[in-house]
Amino acid sequence: MAAAKFDPLQDSQSGNQLRTLATLLPYLWPKDRLGLRLRVVIALGLIGLAKLANVCIPFFLGASVDALNVDAEAIVVVPVLLIVAYGAARLSHQAFGELRDAVFARVGQNALRTVALQVFRHLHALSLRFHLDRRTGGLSRAIERGVKGIDFLLRFTLYNILPTLVEIGLVCGILLVSFGWTFALVTFLSVLSYIAFTLAVTEWRLKYRREMNRTDSEANTRAIDSLLN
Repeated sequence: MAAAKFDPLQDSQSGNQLRTLATLLPYLWPKDRLGLRLRVVIALGLIGLAKLANVCIPFFLGASVDALNVDAEAIVVVPVLLIVAYGAARLSHQAFGELRDAVFARVGQNALRTVALQVFRHLHALSLRFHLDRRTGGLSRAIERGVKGIDFLLRFTLYNILPTLVEIGLVCGILLVSFGWTFALVTFLSVLSYIAFTLAVTEWRLKYRREMNRTDSEANTRAIDSLLN
């Protein structure tokens, strides 16, 4: 899959988050970079293992508590083994997450480097009029903010959104099998309501965030350009 051409002007003005995400995702699967692709696959596998370990934690905890009600002969061995399994599951969840970060670090940095170079070359290819009229302070702040935003967006999509959706499906499936459809439905609707509320609040606060970024860029522009002049 070839990486799509990144147009900072078009993508910054469109306001379409899904379009921006679709533009950036190919950088996670770079062309002719088999090593980076392998890292992405390994990172996704580690995410799956971490989520699986996280789902198993409540089962080990519940089984260890239930094992305390058995006969005196087995009251030592069984709970201890279950508590060890509970600790191993928690440790595995954290360990797989740290390994995921270590494996994915080179992929994320390569994506940031590629996009930053494209933006830099795009700016150098603009006309002389742009360079005469440019606002150096605001431009540098926009590039800095954009690179940090790309890093956050890629990590949030790969580490939070997709794994959380998979984990919600696993939890609802376990509740459906173990306790019936009512528990699964209530859990699913609760999570869905929380997601809807979060999206609504995020969209509401975005206008204030954009205004803050605009005034920050304007202040930086006047400060830097005044020193240059």
